[in-house]
Amino acid sequence: MDVESLRKELSRFGQEHLLHFWDQLNNEQKTDLYNDLKSIDLAYVTKIFKDCVSNGGGDDSGKLDDVLQPIPSDLYGSVSRTSPEKLRAYRNEGLQQIANGKVAVLLLAGGQGTRLGVSYPKGMYDVGLPSRKTLYQLQGERIRRLEQLAYEYTGKKSTVSWYIMTSEHTMEPTLEFFEKNEYFGLKRENLIVFEQNMLPCFTFDGKIILENSWKVARAPDGNGGLYKVLKSAGILTDMERRGIRYVHVYCVDNILVKMADPVFIGYCVGKGANCAAKVVEKAFPTEAVGVVCKVDGKYQVVEYSELSLRTAQKRNSDGRLTFNAGNICNHFFTVDFLQEVAEGHELKHHIAKKKIPFINENGELIKPEKANGIKMEKFVFDVFEFSNNFVVWEVLREDEFSPLKNAEGAQKDTPKTALHALFSLHQRYILNAGGKFIYDDGSVIPLIPRHTAADSTVNTDEVLRNGDGNYGQKSYLKYEDPVVCEISPLLSYDGEGLEEIVAGKKFSPPLVLWSAQEKEIQNGINGEIIE
Repeated sequence: MDVESLRKELSRFGQEHLLHFWDQLNNEQKTDLYNDLKSIDLAYVTKIFKDCVSNGGGDDSGKLDDVLQPIPSDLYGSVSRTSPEKLRAYRNEGLQQIANGKVAVLLLAGGQGTRLGVSYPKGMYDVGLPSRKTLYQLQGERIRRLEQLAYEYTGKKSTVSWYIMTSEHTMEPTLEFFEKNEYFGLKRENLIVFEQNMLPCFTFDGKIILENSWKVARAPDGNGGLYKVLKSAGILTDMERRGIRYVHVYCVDNILVKMADPVFIGYCVGKGANCAAKVVEKAFPTEAVGVVCKVDGKYQVVEYSELSLRTAQKRNSDGRLTFNAGNICNHFFTVDFLQEVAEGHELKHHIAKKKIPFINENGELIKPEKANGIKMEKFVFDVFEFSNNFVVWEVLREDEFSPLKNAEGAQKDTPKTALHALFSLHQRYILNAGGKFIYDDGSVIPLIPRHTAADSTVNTDEVLRNGDGNYGQKSYLKYEDPVVCEISPLLSYDGEGLEEIVAGKKFSPPLVLWSAQEKEIQNGINGEIIE
């Protein structure tokens, strides 16, 4: 180990403090620290830190009102404003591409479940479904069902390769989890797990932070680090070898995500797009969600905090918000476009101020109570500006977007909200297929749950005025929460094929529908079991 040369190199970039504990380390720790420091491109990481600080952390906000434009209407499709015939055509095109082996899904799963309150990857989380299926299992089974649908439509057997980008912290647990669960019925060779890059964490004054006396504190370089690692890890080469042309990219925490959604795929292919965003309509002008739009003629996501109130509230003649395309981190790319980005474009980094544990000068581990350092991240959607064939596809929030980000007790995006969103979606699948849910007394359960008498937010007079005049009746005392209804992804991908099972039938919840491939599970669950 050439420690003196290392010391000079560190000093050149103002990072000599990283060897502060050198003389106190044993030989193994010295080797670990030496290798750790030698692996860092000091010129690169210190430069991007300075660039981030000098330009506000990649924040180009300011007065955007004069340069902001909505996505042109001819590039903005919507599931709710498209005819059933056209939707069916998009779906069939998507299924054809899947059957031809041209479609893959790529999961962004580098984050730990810190905000969720768990120490393992989010994909392993069990939100409390009757089946106890995790996010990973739901997604894996949706892929299997989609492969079956493509086969039924075309007669061709094909596979949808599943690429999963993990981080240093989630790689091993993810691999072990899939192996333990036999890849949820998928073929092992079609599950490709790779690791995103890590960057050192910095103090606000530009010093690299030590996690302990012989290791640098590092953090994933953000989901936008995807493009660089696609090339360096050989993922693009693997996609080309498999004949893949289209990739659906999504985040792990959306319990309603449609894997390789054939309608979305078909829409994008039909439009000749090389890059696309699936969006939901903003719920209200100041909702804390980024907006997909054009800035100075280039497509990008503008954070809600960058919009003036006047611009956020701007509406079209039909009353809809002008800037209403809420970003949900759900994207379509051609492999050619990913190759172009990986080889020819460098994405900017953004600053994230975080609470980063560190070792102080006395060798004590400090866990700060407020932000004390900086993590540098890239955003996956920052490539939109490089596309010359960009389109947007708007879907219904209640059908396709319910993220799981926070522990129970938070105001939104909790296990409970995710669970209820899936129950509600599956309840609507049953109703659309001709089934009904009933109370114990045989009366029909309404789709929208009624408030209970114990709910202090209910206006009693309004209940009496709009109800049946009998406040306190049984129907007001039950089912404050959504109907418990779970449909196995192996039985139905998005509500298809349920008519012959549920049409004309009445169900008393909880209801669980399994596929013919699944064994009967008896954990005190009542409901329909489909053999």
